[in-house]
Amino acid sequence: MDDKRQKIQYELAFPGNQEGEALRTSGEGTEPSVAGRGTERLASTERLMEEVCERENLRKALQRVRANKGSAGIDGMTVGELPAYLTEHWPALRDQVLSGTYRPAPVKRVCIPKPDGGKRNLGIPTVLDRFLQQAVLQVLQTRWDPTFSEYSYGFRPNRSPHQAVDQAQRYIAMGHGWVVDIDLEKFFDRVNHDRLMGRVAQRVTDRRMLRLIRAFLNAGVMEDGLVSPTEEGTPQGGPLSPLLSNLVLDELDRELELRGHRFVRYADDCNIYVRSERAGQRVMKSVSTFITRRLKLKVNDSKSAVARPSERKFLGFRLTGGKEPKKRISVQALERFKKRVRERTRRKGGASLERTVKDLAPYLRGWAEYFAGPDSYWLLRELDSWVRRRLRCVVWKQWRTGRTRYTGLRRRGVRAHLAAATAASPFGPWRLSRSRAMSLAVSNAELESLGLPAMSARIRR
Repeated sequence: MDDKRQKIQYELAFPGNQEGEALRTSGEGTEPSVAGRGTERLASTERLMEEVCERENLRKALQRVRANKGSAGIDGMTVGELPAYLTEHWPALRDQVLSGTYRPAPVKRVCIPKPDGGKRNLGIPTVLDRFLQQAVLQVLQTRWDPTFSEYSYGFRPNRSPHQAVDQAQRYIAMGHGWVVDIDLEKFFDRVNHDRLMGRVAQRVTDRRMLRLIRAFLNAGVMEDGLVSPTEEGTPQGGPLSPLLSNLVLDELDRELELRGHRFVRYADDCNIYVRSERAGQRVMKSVSTFITRRLKLKVNDSKSAVARPSERKFLGFRLTGGKEPKKRISVQALERFKKRVRERTRRKGGASLERTVKDLAPYLRGWAEYFAGPDSYWLLRELDSWVRRRLRCVVWKQWRTGRTRYTGLRRRGVRAHLAAATAASPFGPWRLSRSRAMSLAVSNAELESLGLPAMSARIRR
């Protein structure tokens, strides 16, 4: 029996090694296979919970939760501990899910700073609840996603922010040179549960599924050891929240389509493109009224505006006007980038150059992957140079004294007179990061060999 349990735990612990088999055979080995209940997708929404508990769906859900990693919830269970827990407890959990009696745990409240200086509330469900939400998401998304608007791009399979920006560019090229930029105030915190469940009930007849979704919404929030009830909102951090948010805002999409507007929506970021400022003001007023009265949500007046696209940011970009609009990186995105790089290249951090580059490289690759494009080549070249100067500042600051600076420059192949003149220079680290001595001592080739990516190189490829 112990050998069998060890084998099951091994299969659960490593993706691609029959995770679903472990879920199927967990417990005493007498439970029938979930797959045996029928692997064909059921047509009726009255038996959605059976689809949630199908072996292949559970395997994919476990694999996705493991890949996403993430912090532990209020119970302290980590992602790595989940497979062993399911091995022991899945039969009982499955019975609760199928009978509609499963009750999620409260989510852990975490506040993270927003780029504009505010705070965003995140709700971290337990790892087990994330696993079940993911399993539910996979079943519902295959049904719901094809029914959503083609102008909705956020949190949807095979859709991306870049597609949304491209669509916005097409509107501008067609002559719609004004944008109605609508920002929803604390959208995820203000979703009305009754309205949301009414929308879900229009698509789902399985009462167990309805009870489970309602239970996830009403699970409560733990903050500073105290649990508070949740009467509205969908906590950011759970796998199911993005799909539910799209369901809520699908009503807005349909209204905009009915009115004939040209719009793009990515999550709660909605831009409507019109031909004149006057038309934009009229659209802003009428759509804001619809959002407030019909959806019971609030428009953030301080962040919403009617303006030229070049005066607003959309998904990190600023779009120029004309028949061939350009896609520029927004000022806000550049400021966030430089702030993150400064945090990772603190001169007094004490980390070696190799360690600093290793820590910085994934962020640079991810940022370049998102922002690299023909219109941003020269800007990325400037940022590449700026990052290298930051790294040279790290080295210069760590040498501290004139003697160690001279020794460090000489050790790195700089001629004696140049090393002496640079070590004795009265200028600061940032000025000297452009000096010939530091360019030789910490060359571009060395930084590349340490793994520093050149962001502009992605555009050339």
